[in-house]
Amino acid sequence: MTRTTRTWRLGTVAVAAGSLVAASVAAMPASAAPTTADCETRNNSTYSKLLECVRLDGVREHQAAFQTIADANGGNRAAGTPGYVESVDYVVETLEAAGWEVSLDEFPFTYVAPATLKQLTPITAAYETGAFTGSGPGDVTGNVVAVDITLAPPRTSTSGCEAADFAGFPAGSIALVQRGGCTFGTKAVNAQAAGAAAVILFNQGDTDARRDLIVGTLGGPSVVGIPVVGASFDDGVALAQPGSTARVVVAAPESRPQLNVIAELPGVNTGNVVMAGAHLDSVQPGPGINDNGSGSAALIELAQQLSKHKPQNTVRLAWWGAEEAGLIGSREYVAGLSPAELDRIALYLNFDMIGSPNYFFGVYDADQSSFLAPVVVPAGSVAIEDTFESFYTLRGEPYDDTAFSGRSDYQAFINNGIPSGGLFTGAEGLKKPSQAAIWGGTAGMKFDPCYHLACDTFENNSNRALEVNSDAVAFSVLTYAYSTQSVNGVVGTKMPGRFTVPAPAGPEKTDSDPLGGDDHDHEPTDNE
Repeated sequence: MTRTTRTWRLGTVAVAAGSLVAASVAAMPASAAPTTADCETRNNSTYSKLLECVRLDGVREHQAAFQTIADANGGNRAAGTPGYVESVDYVVETLEAAGWEVSLDEFPFTYVAPATLKQLTPITAAYETGAFTGSGPGDVTGNVVAVDITLAPPRTSTSGCEAADFAGFPAGSIALVQRGGCTFGTKAVNAQAAGAAAVILFNQGDTDARRDLIVGTLGGPSVVGIPVVGASFDDGVALAQPGSTARVVVAAPESRPQLNVIAELPGVNTGNVVMAGAHLDSVQPGPGINDNGSGSAALIELAQQLSKHKPQNTVRLAWWGAEEAGLIGSREYVAGLSPAELDRIALYLNFDMIGSPNYFFGVYDADQSSFLAPVVVPAGSVAIEDTFESFYTLRGEPYDDTAFSGRSDYQAFINNGIPSGGLFTGAEGLKKPSQAAIWGGTAGMKFDPCYHLACDTFENNSNRALEVNSDAVAFSVLTYAYSTQSVNGVVGTKMPGRFTVPAPAGPEKTDSDPLGGDDHDHEPTDNE
């Protein structure tokens, strides 16, 4: 399909903000706080002006709008669904009203409807599930046959990793395989070769982090022709009972082209573009108000408060589609840029999950002081990390490194040598006691207990984390709107006013695993 970029006018989406929290406190105090009308009509050209106008209640209003959209569309805003279409509509209408130049960037997308996993005997139950990327379609009812699974601790598993594991497997049955020992794709290919009509791949259960529903990728498109779905460890135990039968349904994929929203504020220097982005889509199980209504809402609020400013460098904001399906929107966008267009992009800032309820303040570790990056870190990225760290230092907020892994929408940018950085407040990783001592919250609990679940609603939020990080978003974008000299050597202009940005205080170093770091687990592959 040919990529097209065009400006569309979409239908208005009515939203209700509901009860909201109080306005955020300005980073630098002013004698009298400006009204909302004052903020949206004046030139917020300095740190103090912009940060006193980027307010928590404004960000929460946009999150409430996303919640309303999800509520009206089956509980989610996933790519390929009406909820995503209306989310795009809302962003376009809001930014056009603020005066931004808005365009829609269309990209090909293959939509797969939510999968079904039901146990029929010896108990009747419907389980939360999802189809693996690379699964085939199908509607299969049959006997569930466990394949070399280990349910007793320590649950070391190589289930399905060898063809011999399927010796005597009754053709036409549903293979129940356990995570561990090899890639998901290897397990699925072996099951299909043994005559399985479908595969249920359940989580390993060897650690607390490996108990929940697991849905990942088989390693590419159309890896097998049979349906492959995921399950939690506990649901796998239930399905392993003698005499178990089940129904597995994976719908046939459909072509449903999707949209990225791109908004631009032209600068004096149109050849030096400062980009910031957040993914707009949710997962199919829930409304995605933290993941990633938090980053999306913060960028909308920034756009409204920055709209009257004439920046030195062109500012371009992006709301990406189909991130949850494999970073597709951002990948397609970058792939469609010419070398000259890529050269115009000075840097990219990524904001994905910035208000997790059991948060920590994480900055992408470009200098690899805590985590070895599994990707090439473009030159200039360390300067971006320093900018975020200086902001936290300015606010007196402790912060820490989070892995510069490329596992969000900055991946396509860094693959093309574009300096990048971003913020993250945690996903499915468990909070350490040392982190709870610094940022509060509950040790041993996930940073976001509702990560990729139906409970990722308007209530799934830390007001404090979202307030601080919304200011961090504004601080960083305004910094580079004036000058990107520290990142790519392009000299800009000095920000007006007397203000000194402090040197970073340094990360807290609460995680010493050289290859670890809490991160997203959008499409995990099992390589144990």
